[in-house]
Amino acid sequence: MPARPEPAKQPCPCGLPATYAACCGRYHGGETAPTPEALMRSRYSAYALGIDSYLLSTWHASTRPAELGGDGSPKWIGLRVLSSALQDDHHGTVDFEARCRIGGRAERLREHSRFVREDGRWYYVDGDHPG
Repeated sequence: MPARPEPAKQPCPCGLPATYAACCGRYHGGETAPTPEALMRSRYSAYALGIDSYLLSTWHASTRPAELGGDGSPKWIGLRVLSSALQDDHHGTVDFEARCRIGGRAERLREHSRFVREDGRWYYVDGDHPG
């Protein structure tokens, strides 16, 4: 039976053509995400991999929940970035669509996410879900 590849050598869950280690894994390991889009992709990968500590640490303190709800977590299966923009050096947005399965049923989540940069680090603030 062939050996399973190490998670670090697997394709990154965020969908970019790189291994997890070369892509979002480095941010999960402590490197600072350089842009709102990089942070959003790394947060998607953290959701897909169940890395709650990363999600909480990259959520802005003004909107961060005390803990993440673990109620029937979806299985995240795909990400598509629709647009990404910087308003200035400290504010950015990312529009994306994420696909998942909940109870075997396919779902799509669209979000217009807002990010803020403080002390050289980007943080997720909140997002709107267009109809």
